[in-house]
Amino acid sequence: MEKVDFLRTGFIGFCKTLSDDQKGKWGKMNAQQMVEHFSASVRIATKKETFPLQTPLEKIPAVQHFINSDKEFRENTPNNLLSDTPSEWKHPSMEAAIDELSMEINEFFTYFETKPGQIVQNPFFGDLDFSMWVQLLSKHALHHAKQFGYNPEFKFSHA
Repeated sequence: MEKVDFLRTGFIGFCKTLSDDQKGKWGKMNAQQMVEHFSASVRIATKKETFPLQTPLEKIPAVQHFINSDKEFRENTPNNLLSDTPSEWKHPSMEAAIDELSMEINEFFTYFETKPGQIVQNPFFGDLDFSMWVQLLSKHALHHAKQFGYNPEFKFSHA
């Protein structure tokens, strides 16, 4: 599974090529802030962090359709759960931030392996099962990887 492999190894490997204060092609986060932000996104999938639903219920089918499409997130996609100023670093180094991200991704896969059929609410995309979380997280990871110069040789297609 291409998306699973990208989440498990490709994205982590790419992050290891970045310097902590490296600026992206767009946005306000530096590389370490992006890695720490992505770790927080994965924690939502395993219910370590929860937020109220931000999207009106009638729009959930449309945003879930986006998850399953080949469309990518636009540059500077707004996230009203984030402040306009990126958070200070949580970790003392990029290596520590990547270690946490790797752990969170591994825990994501373990969480769903031990809870087959589990549904977890995303604050923007509603109730998602494992395959939709993989779709969303891989799309989100690719978005940030491209923000920092990743140019994939492949294009994701929907599940």
